[in-house]
Amino acid sequence: MTYRITPGQIRKTNRQMIYDFIYKGRKVSQQDIAYSLRLSRPTVTSNLCEMEAEHLVAKNGLLNSNQIGRKATAYSIVPDSRVAVGVNVTRRAAKVIAIDLYGEKIDRIVLERPFEDQHSYYREISEGILKFIASLDIADARILGVGFAMPGLVSADGRSVVYGKILDCTGLKVDVFTRWLNYPCTFIHDMDGAALSELWSSPELSDAVYISLDRHVGGSFISERQIKAGKHGHSATFEHIQARQDGKLCYCGKRGCYETVCSMEAFLGDEDPDAFFSLLRTGKPTPAKKWKTYLTYLAQLMTQIRLVTDVDIILGGRFAPYFTKEDIQFLYDEIRRRTPFTDTDDYILISKMPSHNVAVGAALPYIRGFLEDIGPGRRKPAPADDKTCVAAPGQ
Repeated sequence: MTYRITPGQIRKTNRQMIYDFIYKGRKVSQQDIAYSLRLSRPTVTSNLCEMEAEHLVAKNGLLNSNQIGRKATAYSIVPDSRVAVGVNVTRRAAKVIAIDLYGEKIDRIVLERPFEDQHSYYREISEGILKFIASLDIADARILGVGFAMPGLVSADGRSVVYGKILDCTGLKVDVFTRWLNYPCTFIHDMDGAALSELWSSPELSDAVYISLDRHVGGSFISERQIKAGKHGHSATFEHIQARQDGKLCYCGKRGCYETVCSMEAFLGDEDPDAFFSLLRTGKPTPAKKWKTYLTYLAQLMTQIRLVTDVDIILGGRFAPYFTKEDIQFLYDEIRRRTPFTDTDDYILISKMPSHNVAVGAALPYIRGFLEDIGPGRRKPAPADDKTCVAAPGQ
């Protein structure tokens, strides 16, 4: 069977290639685009004019050149030509962030409203998001969507929470927000959001397990730069592996899960982490013993993960920045003691992302979706006073 490529498909492909080239190059000239992509100058000029008219790209000064003559005009994408919003829904607050097409923060706020599965909660959070978006002074057409990171498992289509014991919100539909928000809205598992942030910030990352050491323990499995949720969507929920048979009751209803020994809530309660680690670094025996017990349980969990996956382990969450070189070495020593293998590579990594990585990750699917398909263009005529847009009949 043969397929005929239409002129429209060629135009769309050229447009996407040109935009991708500018996006990755950050600041490029027409000559760079034409030469690198092997496109005619009229084709490049036509597409640049079209994307300028749509506010997708803009002239950005001049490029230095080793050649004699006029410097070339530089083009860059307009990072905030499209914006996505991410919301990290937690028990105590909703953390909201807006990011541009490079995943950079435009602004963020915290809506100090404890979660309730009530009509009033969804209305108040939605109103807070709308006020936040209005403060950005960005046209609605430029908002790609709002992603909600939920502390629970979500359906494959992002429309509902299928397991939400932490907030007691199993069965919750995204409709509770879309009735107030006139934007595309989806749910994402908060740990998958954190893992997406890691992938975004680390182009070299391919295979890893992400462990969040925060108020609750959680994780995500990354394989070939994709989040692998598993057949039933609960891959990497190792917080519910049993750490000890006689352990405390977990929110899942079982006893002795790693959640009960490795979460901030279990380890510190309401104690401030800064206060604990400041005391720990003084060398006093009581906090040192408590921290060693914590690291031992964590090493036990990491051993089990390594034996099953044999990939790098990324430690994230609010606890991650407190880890010292000595703490990491203790984990390596404990893992080696528990396994027959003597891996010598550095496979324990500390997250590169800031504390609002979950909210960023909730917004990123909208950014990625736009970048993968920026659309066919509107084929607008070039402005009469723009000499770069004259005589551009190419595809």
